Amino acid sequence: MKKIKKVFSINLLAGLLMIFFASTIKAQELPVKITGIRSSKGKIIISIFKDEAAYEEQLPYRKITFDKNSIDNGTMTVKLTLEPGIYGITLLDDENGNGKIDKNIISVPKEGFGFSNFFMEKMKKPSFDNFKVDLKTKSNIDIRVKYM
Repeated sequence: MKKIKKVFSINLLAGLLMIFFASTIKAQELPVKITGIRSSKGKIIISIFKDEAAYEEQLPYRKITFDKNSIDNGTMTVKLTLEPGIYGITLLDDENGNGKIDKNIISVPKEGFGFSNFFMEKMKKPSFDNFKVDLKTKSNIDIRVKYM
């Protein structure tokens, strides 16, 4: 009988610990402030990547589209719901609404783009490490849209 009580107590304790740890790894609402939007035409497309390989292959973990109806002076804030972890977030200002980034004849983007907490100064595509964000330590994201 004592052995059964001991096993029951251990199982109960293990179950309570699992419930506790599961509740601490909840998804959180993350505000993303977008600045520098030049037009209210089209949509904002946010792509969320979990690692360098997915970013290089352009295979986002999630892709979310937002209307631009809340723009105020080229700025808007959107909310993402993500579990704590490391992510890289990219933005496309899809002004013509075709769902992809349009480029000119020499492959320079004709529409705006941006990266989480990183502003591209050079003509070189950033690596995932340049714009990755750890949501365990960061509770908000800023993206400044760049137009070429």
